[in-house]
Amino acid sequence: MKFMLTTSAVLAVFLFATQSHAADGQEVYSNNCAVCHDAMPPKMGDKQAWEPRLKQGQDALMAAVVNGKGTMPPKGGNSSLSEEDIKAALNYMLDQVK
Repeated sequence: MKFMLTTSAVLAVFLFATQSHAADGQEVYSNNCAVCHDAMPPKMGDKQAWEPRLKQGQDALMAAVVNGKGTMPPKGGNSSLSEEDIKAALNYMLDQVK
């Protein structure tokens, strides 16, 4: 019985520790995207530059980030970013131009 309780407790701690938490879009942006998007087009918050991209839709924007486009490498150069991270950063960026 004691073994089962200990095993259950260890499993619960493991599951809690490995659960993915919602990505913080601003943090992902600051740590991965800001270097370029604060200096090069489309700049963060530049509604005019983002307008044609917004018309493409979020799926097309996600694909561009995941696969790379133009001078932007796939996943903005950080292959460890999850799609959840990318989506959170993209939503944060898009919120700045709405």
